[in-house]
Amino acid sequence: MNEFLDILTHGRRLQGAVKDLSVEELLAVQEKLANIVEKRKEKEEEKQKADQEKLAKIADIQKQMEVAGVDLNDLKALPSEKKKRASGKKRPVKYQIKDAQGETHSWTGIGRTPKIFKEAIDNGKDLKDFSI
Repeated sequence: MNEFLDILTHGRRLQGAVKDLSVEELLAVQEKLANIVEKRKEKEEEKQKADQEKLAKIADIQKQMEVAGVDLNDLKALPSEKKKRASGKKRPVKYQIKDAQGETHSWTGIGRTPKIFKEAIDNGKDLKDFSI
């Protein structure tokens, strides 16, 4: 791409690159370049217009804030309206079991069954036996 730009932007290199083209082909290339330039100009004008509209809206909002007596710091001080997570309350324990060493293991009944409960159930115990 760099080489293309070097040829395109350098007069003598461009002339050497297109020396084998006919006048009709050169005119076609000229027309295509003119279309590209025109589209680029239109896009630039649209962008400038959008930027001006945005600046006008900002100025309008600033005027409204002045009339209302609101400062930018007042807006920053407002609490955000993000969804808050659950209050973080832990679920109540539903089941407890003591192991051979006398340690108490508890489980809420939600999620994967702990190994100690699974082993006890596999050995014929019922989960209701460990209810609190």
